[in-house]
Amino acid sequence: MQWVISQPLSIEKIKIAIADLPPSLRGTTIVQLTDFHYDGLRLSEKILADAIEASNEAQPDLVVLTGDYITDEPEPIHQLVQRLKYLESRSGTFAVLGNHDLYHYHSKTLVTDALTSIGVQVLWNEIAYPLGEELPLVGLADFWSSEFNPAPVMSQLDPKIPRIVLSHNPDSAESLQKWRVDLQLSGHTHGGQMVIPGFGPVPKLFKIIQKNFPRFLWSRIPFINTCSRVVNHWEWGMGMYQIGRNQLYVNRGLGTYPPGRLFCPPEVTIITLV
Repeated sequence: MQWVISQPLSIEKIKIAIADLPPSLRGTTIVQLTDFHYDGLRLSEKILADAIEASNEAQPDLVVLTGDYITDEPEPIHQLVQRLKYLESRSGTFAVLGNHDLYHYHSKTLVTDALTSIGVQVLWNEIAYPLGEELPLVGLADFWSSEFNPAPVMSQLDPKIPRIVLSHNPDSAESLQKWRVDLQLSGHTHGGQMVIPGFGPVPKLFKIIQKNFPRFLWSRIPFINTCSRVVNHWEWGMGMYQIGRNQLYVNRGLGTYPPGRLFCPPEVTIITLV
């Protein structure tokens, strides 16, 4: 039984322009799902079922999963993959891992093996070509892991060729400015979970407070220190951003931490490449 307040699932449909996109790939549809935190507490079975149904209804060419399948203990991944095995796409399902998928020494192997068992290809500093040689898919190690090192991977690609990069933590977009990234897909932030209409994620306000107010005031504000540790760039907390020459999209995720979500519903992203 879910013990935090969520909201009904939101289906975000967006068009993203990719420079040098081959004519044969125009109109390609990609579904992004992220931040499941499947442990019986943070994600209801209904939201998960609705997300899978929405993904399948989009009839995507590709499904991408961008991390945090579990929260603490890795064992719930076995139940989660029994749901995710119903995801459908023309060119398969590809995934990267998030920080929660690495918490225990055996979590990475267990999560990877479970996803692989249902046909999901997990990329860890790897390049795949599900859409063909003209649009590589790069999957990076989690930004907080000791193995986050995009240089050897990105340097393999011809800079004239467009590419999509999966990276769980959007903070990685800062260092990825060294290379061409036509579209980076990330999660991790949960959109801040609480959003101030017209302003953005509440943690973005926390960053302003930390920058401009005395430290003794911080302890009086719940969650301020926790939120500040999630990402440095809360200005990239949810939605579409231009980072230098590169494009970044941050999905709000499906799972929910306490106290819950406000004006920040869980998300399935349906992307059409143009």
